Amino acid sequence: MVNLTPNPSFSLKIRLTYPNNPGTLASITVAIAEAGGNLGQIDLVEQNRNTVIRDLDIDAASTEHAEQIVQGIRALTEVKIIEYKDRTFDLHRGGKISMHNKLSFNSQGDLAMAYTPGVGRICNAIAQDPEQVYQLTIKSNTVAIVSDGSAVLGLGNLGAEAALPVMEGKAMLFKEFAGIDAFPICLANQDTDMIVETVKNIAPVFGGVNLEDISAPRCFEIEERLRKELEIPVFHDDQHGTAIVTLAALINALKLVKKSLESVKIVINGAGAAGVSIAKLLRKAGAEKICLCDSQGIISTSRSNLTQQKQEFAVEATGSLADALQGADIFIGVSAPGVVTPEMVRSMAVDPIVMAMANPIPEIQPELIRDDVAVIATGRSDYPNQINNVLAFPGVFRGALNCRASAITINMYLEAAKAIASLVDPNDLNREQIIPSVFDERVVKAVATAVKQAAQQDGVAHC
Repeated sequence: MVNLTPNPSFSLKIRLTYPNNPGTLASITVAIAEAGGNLGQIDLVEQNRNTVIRDLDIDAASTEHAEQIVQGIRALTEVKIIEYKDRTFDLHRGGKISMHNKLSFNSQGDLAMAYTPGVGRICNAIAQDPEQVYQLTIKSNTVAIVSDGSAVLGLGNLGAEAALPVMEGKAMLFKEFAGIDAFPICLANQDTDMIVETVKNIAPVFGGVNLEDISAPRCFEIEERLRKELEIPVFHDDQHGTAIVTLAALINALKLVKKSLESVKIVINGAGAAGVSIAKLLRKAGAEKICLCDSQGIISTSRSNLTQQKQEFAVEATGSLADALQGADIFIGVSAPGVVTPEMVRSMAVDPIVMAMANPIPEIQPELIRDDVAVIATGRSDYPNQINNVLAFPGVFRGALNCRASAITINMYLEAAKAIASLVDPNDLNREQIIPSVFDERVVKAVATAVKQAAQQDGVAHC
């Protein structure tokens, strides 16, 4: 297994005390470096003539690595660790989101208007004209984040409770980047019919539904059925968010290598939710030579028992992933760590583009092929060109809610991708910057505008 680099996912806060002597802090930093840790912020807690107490933030590569760093510090006889904490666990304690009122009750009159008896007038107004629910309630700016916990990140079927931290984080991102009030809804049932019925029953509260971490192929059916039966936008982010950002990055990467989407051979490894959606969006954008692979190799017409989604992209060719990559211009990985070798990359066409997006360990480590590719992207924040869905879903829903879209179409995905790609100035475009930062304040506005315009063109906008 390839070693991970230290990152904030495994961040420690260590409080330690040591004699107030010259060179002691330097010894501590050397011990951390020798253990492979990344030292971040150093805070002075207390100091006198004899002793110093400091807090140190240190990034590790895993829980085991974090313990090695702690042991390395403990080996310094003059240093005593007072306590150490896992910063990631601390951040999640008590949950990451809460609900706040938009107004306060300062008088009996306020109470009478916001609740009984005054609220009865609002209820009657909505009953007489259901469209008023968008003006008189939270519906116009709320999204349900629905998961059954069957495909949590790359961790597998962990269940509803274990999915909740992810959905809380998603709700934070909706609010922070797009001002949308999103609510985590983790269902203790993985039956397709039950999920569809449950979402239909709670839909009156929400202006949109974001499906998350639902395993393939059930995710395809759940989304399709909900789209047919609901009059609000339904969006499976694992599929379409990934596809949008992948296309945006690819638009700019192709500019660097002076190739066209219509002419390149694209190999996608991973035929689950993300892989199939990427293939569909690339085809919509003009790609003509797409080879989809799974754990058994090329998805070929000669194979039996293919799902409906795989059948759509089955080709006559047969062989392994290595066979598929020979002469390919682009590799897109949404699969498993370490499945691509440097030799496989070197068999690709001139100036290959590699998008190895498996997390936390990509299909191939960028360090192994840096000199063999024109552009490389991953799903990780510690490498350039992170393919991060945060670039897509806040703006997609902002645009859809702003025009009260009844659905989200593939044309809306396409225009969202183009909008993201357009934010990288041609003068700044290079092999390590093919995609804007998730903190670029222009992103949500640009995506929302593009999505709203596409919704109007497709006839699904209602304001």
